[in-house]
Amino acid sequence: MIDDVRYRFTVLMICLMGFILIFKLFNLQVLKYDFYKEAAAGQHQTYQVLSPKRGEIFIKDRFYKEGDSLVNLFPVAINKEWKMIYAEPKNIKDPKKTTEILIELLDLERDDLRAKLEKKNDPYEPIMHKVPQETAQKIAELNLPGIKLASENWRFYPAKTFISHVLGFVGFLENDLKGQYGVEGYYDKILSGKHGYLEGEKDVMGRIINIAKSQLQPAQDGADLILTIDSNIQFFIEEKLKETIERLEAEGGTIIVEDPRTGEIKALANWPTFDPNNYSKVEDISIFLNPAIHNLFEPGSIFKPFTMAIALDKHLITPETTYEDKGYIVIDGHKIRNSHDKPEGVQTMTQVLEKSLNTGAIFVQQLIDKKTFKEYLEKFGFNKKTGIDLQGEATGNLANLNTKRDIEYATASFGQGIAITPIELIAGLSAFANKGKIMQPHVVEKIIFSNGKEKKIEPKLLSQPISSKTAFEVTKMMVSVVENGYGKKAGVEGYFIAGKTGTAQVPREDRRGYSDKTIHSFGGFFPAFDPRFVLLVKIDNPKGIRFAADSVAPVFREIAEYILNYYEIPPTR
Repeated sequence: MIDDVRYRFTVLMICLMGFILIFKLFNLQVLKYDFYKEAAAGQHQTYQVLSPKRGEIFIKDRFYKEGDSLVNLFPVAINKEWKMIYAEPKNIKDPKKTTEILIELLDLERDDLRAKLEKKNDPYEPIMHKVPQETAQKIAELNLPGIKLASENWRFYPAKTFISHVLGFVGFLENDLKGQYGVEGYYDKILSGKHGYLEGEKDVMGRIINIAKSQLQPAQDGADLILTIDSNIQFFIEEKLKETIERLEAEGGTIIVEDPRTGEIKALANWPTFDPNNYSKVEDISIFLNPAIHNLFEPGSIFKPFTMAIALDKHLITPETTYEDKGYIVIDGHKIRNSHDKPEGVQTMTQVLEKSLNTGAIFVQQLIDKKTFKEYLEKFGFNKKTGIDLQGEATGNLANLNTKRDIEYATASFGQGIAITPIELIAGLSAFANKGKIMQPHVVEKIIFSNGKEKKIEPKLLSQPISSKTAFEVTKMMVSVVENGYGKKAGVEGYFIAGKTGTAQVPREDRRGYSDKTIHSFGGFFPAFDPRFVLLVKIDNPKGIRFAADSVAPVFREIAEYILNYYEIPPTR
């Protein structure tokens, strides 16, 4: 009886063990087949992500010829190999002593560094990127246990602050390196290229077995960019802008040079500026925003030619049309005066621009239907982005003209109560220089792909707000401003220069009236009757000089004179 029980128990245990074994085999071979297949593959297979090389950025001077190799261009954004320091904390014998040694060589916080070195279970802890070569060499010679060096590729800007707002920079964005601001941001996808991969079998040493089945998708390197920027003009205007701001104790400024026939930006500078190599050290990140395309401002009297252009285009006035200036005008109970606060008597429309008469601009605006006036300003692009190929462009603001109040339209006629960006302003001025047509501003001339193919950025027409005849009439009036009016200090001997001053009050932060701050600007083009360049000079809140005619008109002249000589453009008078 007992033997029978033992027999049955033994059979039961054998069956149970057999069942467990069958279940485990089923679990391994069927239920968890994919898991163990991948685990096994991981022992002898490898998958590597292949990183592309970021495209580089170049600028030229006027002596650059089509077909020249990249070595004949000036590189402004390249890739450079740097050393990085990292720690293997589990291999560091004395974290305290190692910390003290490294602190002598690296600009790091002692407590932060020691905390990293004491993470005993951490196999990898980055210490510092972009270590100077000399410092890296000293650390290598020390041969500290658990402290290692590795190579990294980083973006490098050899000219430092030069052309920084056009370039932007490459920096970390959500733990990934991305182009930010400028062309680095706008063309990030094109510059970045595409990652590749390598999948195949490896031997016990981790080396790829070439004869085994493998898959290779090579990385596609990013494209190179050639900018429209002329290096010599850019250098000149950056120096001139800095000098002017220091002399006038101004808060900042912008200078833009554009070819009105193509929309190519030949130079663009702002102050203050920054070094894209050290972007992380900038405390006020608003400095990265390009004021030329991002900052809105009330343009002031530099806007008067647009009011004239609308009335001329609608055949409501001619340059010889007259009105009587009493020195002021009352609109909706508001008394608006001319800047010099005295009556001029009977004046022509040309004299209105020469003497920058607010009352004259209002006289013209009152001849124009409000709807028509606003529509023309929209055609000039003052309520939309130009589409320039730089990251961070803002849109002008014509919202005050939605109210239909007489006072809003009156003040808009001389550039007050509306706000635009410098790039919108210079694009609008280019219509006078280009037979009424506005071309899209752009800073990239050519894209050179890694396969050798090239794409040239062709000129693009944005709009034609006025006729070529109207543009010519406004040009003559703007030439008279430089010949006979407040723009005399912008004149260049031997050339006809078209231009207009602007001295604009800056609104208070609470938008209730205006502060004591001003913005001085001068915009124009040359040679006036065969324009090659449009130039805008804008200085924020200069000290000691009341009007733009005295502050920025002379700066305009110096830049225009330099460009005319540099491009060997013969005199036109």
